Amino acid sequence: MIDWLTDIDTNLFFHINHCARNGFFDWLMPILRNKYTWIPLYLVVVALFIRKHKTHAVYVIGYALLCVLLADQISAHVIKPLVGRLRPCNDPALQGLVHTLVDCGSGKSFVSSHAANHFALGIYFIMNFAKPSNRFFVTLGFVFWAGLICFASVYVGVHYPFDVLFGAFLGIGIGYGLGWANRYTLCYRSGNFL
Repeated sequence: MIDWLTDIDTNLFFHINHCARNGFFDWLMPILRNKYTWIPLYLVVVALFIRKHKTHAVYVIGYALLCVLLADQISAHVIKPLVGRLRPCNDPALQGLVHTLVDCGSGKSFVSSHAANHFALGIYFIMNFAKPSNRFFVTLGFVFWAGLICFASVYVGVHYPFDVLFGAFLGIGIGYGLGWANRYTLCYRSGNFL
């Protein structure tokens, strides 16, 4: 069963890493995967948090930072050492076969910290910005943003598809849990209990 799943994962990886390969993606995907690319988005979101939550913005921003901290620490320091899966670009069995566009690094592959971090933030942002009138578009925007970063991680050769899929699941759980914790905190601070 494990071999069968590994074969599916490897085939999907090569489909994205080779078959989807083109000059435009070769230029774009390393940019999308770079954490500094998203600083303007984070600044806009922080400004929106401050505008929407005013005096309670410190809690909202604190929980957002906690999302990233938990997602990053659990993925990088708990799951990756336990699983010990090599990145495709570091796997001796795939030597010379992986189209690598960024520094491969020496870390492990499963689960993707990029996926966990961005999905944790994305779900947390959805829970703080989505209203019934705009829920579809806010959800679509943040899921597309996090999904694009996951796709980029596979495209540039540093993660397998299942790495980003399970990283996304981890991030969704953390973002959802902290989104509810934030709602409870805001209700408690304002005296409007759930």
